[in-house]
Order: sequence, then structure tokens, then C-alpha cells
Amino acid sequence: MTGHPNPADTTAPGPAAGAPVPRPPAPGTAPAAPADAPARRRGERAATSTALTPRRLWRRVRGLLLGLAVLLAAAVALAGLQAGDPHGRLDPRSPDRDGSRALAQLLKERGVTTRVVTNADEAAAAAGPRTTLLVTDPDLLGAPQRRAVRSAIDLSGGRTVLIAPTGPALDELAPAVRTSSFAHQRDLDPGCTLPAATAAGRAATGDGLRYTTRLPGATGCYPSDGHPTVLVLPGTTKGGDTVLLGSERILLNRRLTEEGNASLALQLLGSRPELVWYLPTLADMPADGPAEQKSLLDLVPSGWYWALLQLFAAAAAAALWRARRLGPLVTEDLPVTIRASETTEGRARLYRKAAARDRAATVLRAAARERLAALVGVPPARAHDPAALAAAVSARLPQPPDAGRDVTTLLFGPTPADDAALVALADHLDALEREVRTS
Repeated sequence: MTGHPNPADTTAPGPAAGAPVPRPPAPGTAPAAPADAPARRRGERAATSTALTPRRLWRRVRGLLLGLAVLLAAAVALAGLQAGDPHGRLDPRSPDRDGSRALAQLLKERGVTTRVVTNADEAAAAAGPRTTLLVTDPDLLGAPQRRAVRSAIDLSGGRTVLIAPTGPALDELAPAVRTSSFAHQRDLDPGCTLPAATAAGRAATGDGLRYTTRLPGATGCYPSDGHPTVLVLPGTTKGGDTVLLGSERILLNRRLTEEGNASLALQLLGSRPELVWYLPTLADMPADGPAEQKSLLDLVPSGWYWALLQLFAAAAAAALWRARRLGPLVTEDLPVTIRASETTEGRARLYRKAAARDRAATVLRAAARERLAALVGVPPARAHDPAALAAAVSARLPQPPDAGRDVTTLLFGPTPADDAALVALADHLDALEREVRTS
């Protein structure tokens, strides 16, 4: 009669007769490597590789590339919005604080046509008896450019206005004039009978150069400590003259509404129906460099300072938003409980990744020595003493007389040469501890 299996019997079938029973690893020791350990290790190494793949590289840099793309798009948009809107110092097309578009608009309302040129030959060719030639920065001119302007002064019969010339520019364009240091007052009274000055009254011609001359017929106005800051020189051609301004303040947008600046600028530049506004460029500089060196900050348009300030404020706000509060370190409970086997496996993988066989062997041996010392009665303070521990362990083992040397080598020996030797060391330590427990 066939028997029925007991449904309550859930015991798994045991190993076949003669098959070796798997030995569980001792606590704190690495488990013995299975037969397919090398292949499994290769597979795990491939799964845990930290090499930068294209996908990982893209994940790392995509945030940075996105930020750069946003900044580039903003720069292009800003450049497009500002295209055709110059931001140069003393530029009659510039609405900046240091531009001169307001003066150009007032001159236009008075019927004066303003023409901007950036070449000395073009400026000289445009000069004539019906023109006023304004040179915004004579010190930037090289020798050929100075000669072209000088020819315009001598032959045009019009008015030439030079802003704060010094050095070679002053010697060639106004040879009878010398500088007399700087004026220390900003607003000055006319102090002369020049109709343009008496009509304008007090103006911001100070904070610039003062001039002195003995040329007959020269008129000095707006004196500071006895030396004029505005000097009008008679021309060699009938009807022509040359005006030297020690400061450009009266031409700037931000100063035009102060005192009599607008009136003085309009009368000095609007005495002829045409105004040639000469803005020297880098091409006009002499080969050995300009007399007045310009720093990088001097070349940056004033509008960019506000943009940089806004970017700095945004960066500071982002830093404050993302920054962590500084303070002492505090301990807190982990949100989850991690199994000891997972911790052991994770540490073992770190050792293997770093090829730290010496550290792994040291940890295995130290843990085994402490457990064996407790089993054989060796005090914890002497658990790492080779003589004391090896002798006590050997006495508990049914081994030949030279077993003490093997125990010493096993517990205090050199670093394993490879991974296989490290696995064998773990097995031998496990076997030694098991024998001591059962003896």
C-alpha cells in the first residue's frame, strides 16, 4: 500500500550519501570562495566598474553645458539688443553717462549736422571754413595723424576743438601752449570776455588740465589759480581758431544739465553749421604706444558694470540659498537597519576594488586572534602577542610538535601574494578556530 507524504513535513532533502556537507563560515570571517569565484569576480568587477562611459560623462557635464548655453544665449541676446547702440566715451551716438548723445541732439535741434569719423585723413578732408573739427583724444594720435590734423588747423579756416591735449600732441597742434598741472576746482567762473563764456556763465571746466601761453591774441577763460582751463587760439587762416578744453566734462551726458555746461558746449561746437566729430581708434595710435596708457577697466563700457553687479548679486543669492548652515557635527540614527552581511560584503568589495590584500588580511587575522584568545584563556591585552597566543593555541590542538610555527605563521604571517592566497588564509583561520572550539 502506497503511503501518502505528510503535508506538514517541509524539511528540505539532505545531501546525497557521501557528498560533502557545506561548512558555514565562522562569524567575522570571509566565506570560502565557490568554484566559480574567478568568473563571478570578473562579472562583479564589470558590474561595479567606475570607468567613465559616454553616458556617465554626459550625466556629469550636462548641467555645466546647459549653464554655458544659457549664458551664451543671454550674451548673444544682449549683444543683439545693443547692436547699433554705441557705448563709447564721448561718442555722440552713446546714451551712456560718459557718452555725448544729448549734446548731439541739442546741436541737431540748432541746425548743426554732426558727422562721426574715425580716421585722421577723413577728418582733415572734411574740415573747412563751415566746419568745427572736434578731436576727442589728441594724445592717442600718432605722428601721421597729428600732421593731418595740423594741416586742417592751418588750411581749413574753421574751428578746431582739442580736448585735454598734452605731450607731443600739444607740441605739434598748439606749439605755443604749455600745460600747467591740473585744476582742483570743478565749477569755475568765466573770467574772460569771450562771448560764449560770458553767455554760459559758470561751468564745470575744472578737474582737468590748465594751460598757459604768450601767443598774441589768445583768450584764456575759466581760470583756476590764474591759469585758464579753456584757451582759444587765433588761427593762421582768416576766420579759423583753435579751442583747447582742459576737461571733457561739459560734453558728457551726465554733466550737460549742470551749471552752464550745455550753453558753453553748444556755443563752442555749434558756431559752424557742420561738426566733424573725430573719435581716434587703435589704428591712430603711434607704434610705440599712446602717451596715456589705458587700463582694461577704462575700455569696458559703463553699462557692463551694472551687468556684472547684477551677476554678482545673483551669484551671492544662489550661494546663500544653497549654502549649508555651519555648526558642530551631530549624530543621528540611520533611517534603515543594514544587515551585517551586507556591510561585510560591501567592505569586502571595497578591499577588492582597492587591491588592499594587506588591509584585508590584517583585519581577518586580528579578529581571529581576539576570538582565539578568548577561547584559550589568553588575556585580551596579550591577544596580539605571537609567543603567548601561538603557544596557547597550539596546546589546544592535536597537532605535531611543529604546529606552533604553523599557527604563528597563520596568525602573524606575511601579506598574501594574491586573491587566491587571501581566500585560502580566510579558510585556514576558519578551520583553526573551529578546531579550537571543538577540542
